[in-house]
Amino acid sequence: MEKIASFTIDHLKLLPGIYVSRKDRIGCQTITTFDLRMTRPNFEPVMDTAQVHAIEHLGATFLRNHPEYKDRTIYFGPMGCRTGFYLLLTGDLLSKDIVGLVTEMFEFIRDFEGEIPGACAKDCGNYLDMNLNMAKYAANKYLIEVLEYITPDRLFYPCASDT
Repeated sequence: MEKIASFTIDHLKLLPGIYVSRKDRIGCQTITTFDLRMTRPNFEPVMDTAQVHAIEHLGATFLRNHPEYKDRTIYFGPMGCRTGFYLLLTGDLLSKDIVGLVTEMFEFIRDFEGEIPGACAKDCGNYLDMNLNMAKYAANKYLIEVLEYITPDRLFYPCASDT
């Protein structure tokens, strides 16, 4: 079987950042999939499910209410490896195009107070598995270590030939 594109990225060289994972055409529309990598794969501990789940609820709520991106958001959700999230937006976009949006979203998560949207049995299939404090911690870490002074090496996947 052919290896899918995301498994061809050298995860030993991958740093936290914002990467274009793929672009797909559906009719005349381009869908850009972004890899919002929050922890360094295979070097840092992965996020626990409770913080990932809280980030998912808060991030999706933020995006679906954003004045510019609410109608361009296709999906926001966690990677199975728990090192980051996928964000799918309509448009032929580059990583640099969404640094502002991603920064706003993680500031929203870092500063969020109150009940997590959708965190009840009626709205969510696993509502008890959420940790707002750890979500805020992870959001702040991503803001400080990656987004605040993001550099080109955090916007493009590492090449296979890089050492």
